[in-house]
Amino acid sequence: MQWRGRRESGNLVDRRGVKTAGALGGGGIILAIIYALLGGDPSAFLNSGVETTPVATNDDQTRFLRVVLADTEDVWNKAFAAAGRTYQEPKLVLFSGRVQSACGSATAAVGPFYCPGDQQLYLDTSFFNQLSGKLGAKGDFAQAYVIAHEIGHHVQQQLGYLDKGSSVATELQADCFAGYWAKATQTLNQTLDQGDVEEAMNAASAVGDDALQQASQGYVVPDSFTHGSSRQRMAAFSQGFESGDFRNCNTNAAG
Repeated sequence: MQWRGRRESGNLVDRRGVKTAGALGGGGIILAIIYALLGGDPSAFLNSGVETTPVATNDDQTRFLRVVLADTEDVWNKAFAAAGRTYQEPKLVLFSGRVQSACGSATAAVGPFYCPGDQQLYLDTSFFNQLSGKLGAKGDFAQAYVIAHEIGHHVQQQLGYLDKGSSVATELQADCFAGYWAKATQTLNQTLDQGDVEEAMNAASAVGDDALQQASQGYVVPDSFTHGSSRQRMAAFSQGFESGDFRNCNTNAAG
């Protein structure tokens, strides 16, 4: 993805290096199964707080995230305006270890998540190391897909779709919105490189419930899916990308 020298969003909040007190909350909102997959230490989640070292807020990764966030703003502002609506831009909160949101206290183990209570996205950037390492989804556009998916939940909140269907339907619609964003940002900016879409599709496959369950426990339980299978997630992203109209993503949401 060609991102250097482009507009950066002012809606990124960097809380990395901030000590957050509080017990582990019940907000395993997304990808909680990754904890088992990564073999984390449970004691890390029982501490009363997390003390970390501040990081540079103008490093390449942070600037990249600001550009991706700006691209989502451009796409969804335009899409909402065309529909006679106003898009409320969310903030992306970066944290390290643990964070407090309107949805409660959460740790890095839950993965990136969207909190409808404060309409903000939360991300521990160490997740990207896990995404490219243990999950095998490499590339900057794989990271962009993660942000676009969480923005998809914000779009659902804005449109009144969030939690109207099953958990799987909700997640697949967010994947479809991410696909729509990828196509729309390419139309607006011509910044996607060859292979970017494949990186996003690979990321969607890597975080499928069946792939995560197979890797963590050696077998798959379809009845326990919360986000959809790898095949479903790839198909949802592809639907949004190929249709070029986010309204076509409504078929992914029940109700």
